[in-house]
Amino acid sequence: MPRTSHRADAGSSHRTDDRADAGSGHSTNDRTDHRTRALRDHLAARLPELLAEHGVPGASLAVAIGDETITVAAGVLNLRTGVPVTGDAVFQIGSVTKVLTATLAMRLADEGRLDLDATVRSILPEFALADAAAAERITVRQLLCHSSGFEGDVFTDTGENDDCLERYVAELATTPQLFAPGTMFSYNNAGICVLGRIIEVIEGVPFDRALRERLLDPLGLDRAAGDAGEAILQAAAVGHVREDPDAPLAPTRTWAMARSNSPAGSRLAMRAEDLIAFARLHLAGGRAVPGEELLGASAIREMQHPQILLPEIAQGTAWGLGWEMWQRDGGWVIGHDGSTIGQSALLRLVPARGIAVAVLANGGDAKPVFAEIADRVLEEFAGIAPAEPPRPAHDPAHDPVPLPADPERFTGRYASSTAITEVRIDVDGRLWLERVPVGIVAELGDLPYRSELVGWRGDALLPVEPEGGVHQPVAFLAPDARGRAGILHTGRADVRVDA
Repeated sequence: MPRTSHRADAGSSHRTDDRADAGSGHSTNDRTDHRTRALRDHLAARLPELLAEHGVPGASLAVAIGDETITVAAGVLNLRTGVPVTGDAVFQIGSVTKVLTATLAMRLADEGRLDLDATVRSILPEFALADAAAAERITVRQLLCHSSGFEGDVFTDTGENDDCLERYVAELATTPQLFAPGTMFSYNNAGICVLGRIIEVIEGVPFDRALRERLLDPLGLDRAAGDAGEAILQAAAVGHVREDPDAPLAPTRTWAMARSNSPAGSRLAMRAEDLIAFARLHLAGGRAVPGEELLGASAIREMQHPQILLPEIAQGTAWGLGWEMWQRDGGWVIGHDGSTIGQSALLRLVPARGIAVAVLANGGDAKPVFAEIADRVLEEFAGIAPAEPPRPAHDPAHDPVPLPADPERFTGRYASSTAITEVRIDVDGRLWLERVPVGIVAELGDLPYRSELVGWRGDALLPVEPEGGVHQPVAFLAPDARGRAGILHTGRADVRVDA
């Protein structure tokens, strides 16, 4: 999508307080130009400082304000080579890919080729889970809004051939059901892979090809790379990880995850500017720049309509069709985050204001970097007040927020396919969480995590120790007959496994 330099749209995408004073002799365009230039200069100066503060090797960002796109880059693509990041560098966008997959599914729905309320089994008769009754009931809509209820962190590598997604779906036959379909939100990578298989069955071509031909190419995103073979032809960021908590960041030994997880975000890489070009499709009501309507306005609206509420965990307010949604002071924000092996991404949009921001990074504590940049843009240009991130008391050991009554009901062991989490009370009555990664995420470098839990909001507690630069609340849900929590929820529902 072409970028207009040094010019911002003076239309309704800007707040009314941006209007020029009567008789001042300056137009709204002049004032907007000045503000966007000031933002560009601020980000160019601030981004290198943020990278240094949070140990991030390199980052690239792009901001859409009306018709203008601002791009800024800093740091290095690879600590070993020292090659600098430029605006043309491609980073893996991780799970932000899920919104592209959802958009492609919505194109099929718009064309009358996919019914969102049809069951998965009606399209994929072979779809099976450990819970046969649940597998019969799960719908396409539930895949799109992460409410299907089966274990979602399934990263089985089924090879590089074009049948990898078909084989992946077959591997789900023993996957457990965590809760009844449609009753709760739990982030589900596997569900989006099933959606990718549905897309390739309807299109009659492998998912990667369908994504390229039906979405990336019409948007002019010829720089987007679907795998390492395409990325290596460009300036490509390398993820950075730590072998242990005290080790320095180092380039990862594995650039990307399995092809079978491509619909969920295992491989796709692009420039920050490309991600903004995709965002503009959703800001413009489904129209690409040349005027082609890739997606109807009604489909865009449906994607941005809340489908299911999230638990109280300081993440989104709700999930739409593909989009995470935040109800903030000043209006609704939609977006998605992503992470792969040592790379991470953020995308935020305010459709009512015509504003979008994308930030891509290749290691370190990127979340505080993302938060500062996104908050600055959304507050200044969309009137969206920043959300105060959860933080424990200054000295929780001596002045903690009280735990809820009977914290013993939270203690026990909770499990998913990627982690075992123990919650226990020590002799001083303090509550502790200890998580040990298992399976492929352990093999790819996820590290154990331990923190005291203190009170926050009801049965949602707050870890004292940050992880990735943030304090991620955990909610204890679904109590049994004895009042013991059945689910530990951090965005994913981990089920109690002790007696």
